[in-house]
Amino acid sequence: MSDDGRSFPWPAASATGVGSMPGTDPREAIAIVLGELPELPHLPELPARGPGADMIGRTASLLVDLPVQTTPLGWRLTDRPGRDQSRAADLLAVDLDTLEETAADFSGTFKIQACGPWTLAASLELSRSIELALTDQGAVADLIASLAEGLAAHVADVRRRLPAATILVQLDEPALPGVLAGAIPTASGLYRLPAVEQSDAADGLRAVFGAAAAPTVVHCCAQEIPFSCLKIAHPTAVSFDLSLLRRADEDAFGEAVESGIGMFVGAVPATSSQLSERPDGEGRAAATAVIDLWLRIGLPAGSLTEQVVVTPACGLAGASPSYARFALERCQAAARLIPELIEEGAR
Repeated sequence: MSDDGRSFPWPAASATGVGSMPGTDPREAIAIVLGELPELPHLPELPARGPGADMIGRTASLLVDLPVQTTPLGWRLTDRPGRDQSRAADLLAVDLDTLEETAADFSGTFKIQACGPWTLAASLELSRSIELALTDQGAVADLIASLAEGLAAHVADVRRRLPAATILVQLDEPALPGVLAGAIPTASGLYRLPAVEQSDAADGLRAVFGAAAAPTVVHCCAQEIPFSCLKIAHPTAVSFDLSLLRRADEDAFGEAVESGIGMFVGAVPATSSQLSERPDGEGRAAATAVIDLWLRIGLPAGSLTEQVVVTPACGLAGASPSYARFALERCQAAARLIPELIEEGAR
């Protein structure tokens, strides 16, 4: 529970994954997640399976009355559903069927992920133009409404499959800083699209939150993490890579924490080259890094264990399967070590 009395829908000393994992076998990936992250598992995403398993295609398959298709560079809106969207929907259905077979009796908090509305608008091309949907305010409004409706149906489906679980929804927004800064290029690359106001961005996020009717995490694996905008939107938590947190953003981070927002901190590297070779080294290193940040800002140590969830940094899909398992294990080890280190520090 935060200092303002806000409780969180995950157990203290929890760890989870960002979403993506290496490999192409959903049964194996789900087994790893359930085994290494028992307090807060998530539905793995396996982009190595190709178009439709990627973040944009996977979420676009949820859209209502807005069909999509692939292009040489990604995805675009189109006039009618086709095989690309059908393949994306089929891949997600396989994952959900596998999840139901494997974890139907799970009774804790379970996280699922989808692309957020602003990254979706900054990634999908318009149906009759090479420009992005973000260039058209009407298209953006349609995308937000369609995503809200589709995500609500998706959450309801997952709840049906995991009836005893509390569903936590993560919206991935890596493009949000660029959207707010006016840094998204036009199709020609010669210009940048106008910046979206923080209040408008927050309204779009809240529209999707409200439709999902579930606790929500916003994940941003980019520099200049927009804590101020996210504080306005007020999700249940914000997820970010600790290595990307600039000193200039720490005050905004602290203000978001003090407002009662939880923090999913990517404290374990996504690549083995950055990881300590000591078998128990990274659990302590990650735990210490999180505690150091918290105390440096002047936040109360007593709220850290409940308000923070430890995750790997973004990019685990590019790791080896053995390293991915190890990274998730280190996240859980770090989360469980944090209370012990805080107690040691208080003596």
